[in-house]
This record gives sequence, C-alpha cells and structure tokens, in this order.
Amino acid sequence: MTRSPSPSAHDVTPAVTRAPTRVPGLLLGVGFGAFVDGIVFHQLLQWHHLVSDVEGYPTDTVAGLEAHAFWDGVFHAVAWVVAVAGVAATLHARRRGTLSTSYRFHLGLVVSGWGLFTLFDGVVNHALLGLHRLREDLGGPVSWEVGYVVIAVLLAAAGWWLHRGGEGARGA
Repeated sequence: MTRSPSPSAHDVTPAVTRAPTRVPGLLLGVGFGAFVDGIVFHQLLQWHHLVSDVEGYPTDTVAGLEAHAFWDGVFHAVAWVVAVAGVAATLHARRRGTLSTSYRFHLGLVVSGWGLFTLFDGVVNHALLGLHRLREDLGGPVSWEVGYVVIAVLLAAAGWWLHRGGEGARGA
C-alpha cells in the first residue's frame, strides 16, 4: 500500500468552488496607472507636479521645485505601496485558490484599475481639490481635463469588457 504525501501549507488549492478575486488586478492597475502618470506627466513631460496648482508652491523657484519633488515622491511612494499590495493580493489569492488562470481576466482588471486611478485623478485631484491641471505648461485648457476624464472612462470600460470576456476561461 503506497501512501500519498500529506498536503503542506504551501500547496495551492485549485479554484474550483470559489469565484476568482478581482482585487489583485485592480490594485495592480491603480498602482501601475499612478506610476505611468507620475513618470510620464510629472517627470518626463513635466506638464505638472502633484501640487503645481496649489498656492505657495511656485514652479519658478528652487523652494517651490523642492516642494514639488517632495510631493511627487510621496505620490510615487503611495503608488509603490498600492502596487506591492496588488502583488501581495495576487500571492494570497493564488494560495487560497481564487486566482483566475485567464490572462484576459487579469489584464482587463489591470486596465480597469488604471482607468479608475485616472478617473479619480481627473475628478478629485484636478477638478475638486484643484491640486494641478493636466497641462500646467499651456495654462490648462478645460478641453485637456475633459479629454483626460473621457480617456479614464474608456480605459475603465474597455478593461472591464476585456476582464468579463475572460471570466469563464480556465486557461490562458
């Protein structure tokens, strides 16, 4: 009589009875979307900084630029924490057996999370709090802001559509 090995704490339970979780993909999308925003708009294009439209943080003085660099760093630190939380949630879901095996499922959620971050940024940071405008270098015409929010909604919707198409899949 052969004896099968007993399961260890590191074994992964297959996702048979539990619905796959959406949290990891959404967190990764929010984190990566924030990184893209910070790297592209804040650093490479230098269109704005996190607090470039806040009184007391001028963009044409050394003290103002130091403040912008600090707050952009805080922004990147938060983006990093969210991305790491997405990785941790992915590992946790894998261990619990609630990680979908469909690439469409995950990619769609990442794109949706990116869109949700961009929507939050456009509505809350740009419109409600007035921290910055999308194009500080051009005086920030309203059409840039509207376009930014439209792109955010399209990203979130397209990602959700892609994700929904991968829900029933068991393979890549």
